[in-house]
Amino acid sequence: MEYLFQVKIGALIGLLLLTLLFGFIPARIRWFRDTNGTEVHRTFLSLISCFAGGVFLAACLLDIIPDYLSDISAELDAQKVETPFPLPEFIMAAGFFTVLILEKIVQNFRVMRAAHEERAPLIQDNGHGHGHGGPTTHDLEGSGHHVHVDLQAHSSFRSFMLFLSLSLHSVFEGLAIGLQSTDSKVLEICIAILVHKSIIVFSLSVKLVQSAVRPLWVAAYIAVFAMMSPLGIAIGIGVMEAQLAAGPLIQAVLEGLAAGTFVYITFLEILPHELNSPGNQLLKVIFILVGFTIMAALTFLG
Repeated sequence: MEYLFQVKIGALIGLLLLTLLFGFIPARIRWFRDTNGTEVHRTFLSLISCFAGGVFLAACLLDIIPDYLSDISAELDAQKVETPFPLPEFIMAAGFFTVLILEKIVQNFRVMRAAHEERAPLIQDNGHGHGHGGPTTHDLEGSGHHVHVDLQAHSSFRSFMLFLSLSLHSVFEGLAIGLQSTDSKVLEICIAILVHKSIIVFSLSVKLVQSAVRPLWVAAYIAVFAMMSPLGIAIGIGVMEAQLAAGPLIQAVLEGLAAGTFVYITFLEILPHELNSPGNQLLKVIFILVGFTIMAALTFLG
């Protein structure tokens, strides 16, 4: 039992360090943050982003949703809950609509603030001439358009929700390690999660640095995300040590809400942003397929 505990602690430390390493590669290298480079540079960044989109698509369809449906079905059977209503799918839809409603509230607040800022200079402009007034109005219109683009593309709010849904999923991955009773199973699951999470955190970091998130917050997101799987391992170890059996239904419901959040981010933020931008459409699809295929292969190999 003591050796098993040491293996779990080793898995905890390994997951933390490797996630930090792969997460800070895009966050710390200026090349990934530079959006004013050559056309070739911008195209390459877009293709990397498409690759990340394929990774998230595979994570959504082949990892997060199947895990959740399996867990919630097992827990409903254990609780002897029988209903013709599609409860697992409803919980996932609740996560989807939660993000949709929150985003629209944030968007409405920003639009109202932008409208207020647009009126303010016109009131304060005390006859300094049309030459000053015309460009100011134009700039404000451009600013309002920029707010709209941010909200529909890589907004900081959507980036946060992407981070949140992935973080919740990482906690559950860590729980899978912490709740194991044999060291061979701990190592097997840990290796699978290490490979899977390295690609995920790299893709998450790419999305964060291309959004409106400040560099300091990007570093904070990556650091917190890196701690999620170790946190799950620690919780699993605590549950094993205390012999607690309560809480699996709550865990399954949280998984469902996280899955619904991830569906929203994948299909309404990541993929539309890349595929609706002009140029290299076929190449973008190929890179999305490459990211999806790599994750699918990892899932197939277990």
